[in-house]
Amino acid sequence: RVLQKIGEGGFGEVWMAEQTEPVRRRVAIKIIKPGMDSEQVVARFEAERQALAMMEHANIARVYDGGETDESRPYFVMELVKGMPITEYCDRKNLDLAARIALFRQVCAGVQHAHQKGVIHRDLKPNNVLVCEVDDKPVPKVIDFGIAKALERPLTDKTLFTEFRQFIGTPEYMSPEQAELSLIDVDTRSDVYALGVMLYELLAGEPPFDPKSLR
Repeated sequence: RVLQKIGEGGFGEVWMAEQTEPVRRRVAIKIIKPGMDSEQVVARFEAERQALAMMEHANIARVYDGGETDESRPYFVMELVKGMPITEYCDRKNLDLAARIALFRQVCAGVQHAHQKGVIHRDLKPNNVLVCEVDDKPVPKVIDFGIAKALERPLTDKTLFTEFRQFIGTPEYMSPEQAELSLIDVDTRSDVYALGVMLYELLAGEPPFDPKSLR
């Protein structure tokens, strides 16, 4: 049962919903924009689901399900994380250097868990690392695992960079090999690169490269 819209991004819209069976809980539903190779997206997500189902870590938001709407728009059902991006959280709480690093270590632990299960995120950035408070302690949760992989489609020489960015990731946090317009597949090192960019931003207050010139 869809309750309310809680976000919108490059991929689509995020809605808060209530699942009634087999358990009653609040969830987040990410509905992908029309025309993004719907059948192929769902097929790729199905291929990822086995690996996603094996992931069980306190710092990773669970992906529960996926399918298509009546209008053939792919959707993913995920754990609802009520938090804010890690950079915003650290600034609002005025966290010192040690506290920021301690928080970031949890993010690294979650990403390492996914890598050990054979899952690469491909779009790690502050907006995909939300911090919520559990028993008055900050807990970062990495969201959207497996979705970037499912949304990826084979690239051609004619692929526009804007279209490429929409499907694969965000330029400011992309490793050089991921930003190249090639058919070479990326591996876990691209996630590690993105983590490094995030850590730089957390500690220095701005990303290592100017976003405008990078784009």
